[in-house]
Amino acid sequence: MKKSNMKHLPWSMSIIMPVLVCLSGCVGLTTKSERQARSDFETLSKLYHPDGHQAALPALDSNSTLATLLTYAMLNQPRVEAAYYEYAASVEKITLERSLSDPRFTFQMDITNVINSVMPGLMIDVPWPTKLSTKADVASAESQSRYYAFESAVLQTAFNVKNPYYQLHFLGERVRINRKMLVLMDGLEEIARALDEAGKVTLQDVLRAQIEQERLKNEIANLEDSRNPLMSKLKTALGMSAEQADPPVPAHFDSTSPGVSSEQLLATALAHNPQLKSMEAEVRAAEEGINLARLSRFPDFTVGVEGDVKASPIMVRPKLEMTLPVWLDKIAAEIAASQARKLAASSRLSSEQILLAVGFADASYRYREARRNLQLLDGNLVSKAQMSLDVARESYSTGRIDFINLLEAERTLLKFQLAEVEARIQCELTLAELSLIIGMKPEGAPATGVNNEKTPAKE
Repeated sequence: MKKSNMKHLPWSMSIIMPVLVCLSGCVGLTTKSERQARSDFETLSKLYHPDGHQAALPALDSNSTLATLLTYAMLNQPRVEAAYYEYAASVEKITLERSLSDPRFTFQMDITNVINSVMPGLMIDVPWPTKLSTKADVASAESQSRYYAFESAVLQTAFNVKNPYYQLHFLGERVRINRKMLVLMDGLEEIARALDEAGKVTLQDVLRAQIEQERLKNEIANLEDSRNPLMSKLKTALGMSAEQADPPVPAHFDSTSPGVSSEQLLATALAHNPQLKSMEAEVRAAEEGINLARLSRFPDFTVGVEGDVKASPIMVRPKLEMTLPVWLDKIAAEIAASQARKLAASSRLSSEQILLAVGFADASYRYREARRNLQLLDGNLVSKAQMSLDVARESYSTGRIDFINLLEAERTLLKFQLAEVEARIQCELTLAELSLIIGMKPEGAPATGVNNEKTPAKE
């Protein structure tokens, strides 16, 4: 290659490089669905990750409320964090799908004994109109699905906090009741000893009282020991590591009330359950996928230009390439596969709606059952069992009944008091489960304020 011919290379590059620099600063055209998705994500990020940083965690102390625990968990739980970033990635994917591919710089030379031509050029792939916007719509629907997956993670975290929170509170009630019964049995043992010394009963009554005392002490020990796994569950739900100190259990207990009828709750569940909303978004994505598959019948283009900078004057050579979608069986298969994915997504949605209705009916029944049991125990049985024990203790002191009947009255009262606590636990836990099914956002949830309701899926 002669030195005189090399001068054309830097000259040609001096033309191409400014063009490449200009192109490097290009920004694609956003779609409506992309702008909506970014707006939704910006709203969420201001609540969950303001200024790109994790939101400050609330302080946990004995004055904390259940809402404080829920806010702490939803800002600190890795499961929620992972769902948040998966949603963030899905929003960014919209931009990738609607963007043109990068331009390609080409370079050709004709060489014999000397360089006959120097032809730099630029080429870019241009798909059929609406293909990119349809890809963006598919990605937008998928991002909505990821958003509702984030909401599901928030709701599941709230449920995981409420479960040990309620049980820890009522664990204290169980211990209190058993301790109260232990004090009662101490008094009954003294009565039995006095009657034994008076020759009115045998030592067997004293031994029976002691047996019952040991049983109650063992039950109290078991209940106290069960605090540890419940605390571990609470720490896990809060996103705290095993090395961190146990959080204080709030002194004030926050109960829950549904406030509306079962029919209203079911309608709300079907309209707002995030799992259903996620599946609806999957159906919309599949529908857009069908539209995209149908567009595969149309060609894509590659356009560009080359210039022979060695010629005088410079010779410009426009170029156009076009795909030929001639494989009809491939196109038909692509459309059929997209339609099958849509039908599969619709079937999963229908199945989940049925399962949700069944789960809701079961949880509603368990709540009503617990409420009826609570009303029965709190209104009649506990008070009558207390009266029965008082009568039995007086009758035993006067020798009208034996210790077995007295012990039976004591155990009946204990059973009813513990059953009342269990009914309260079931009320709270089933309400928490219903909140999860309904998709009721807990107080302090970072998802609050995001308007991600979209147009229903097309028929």
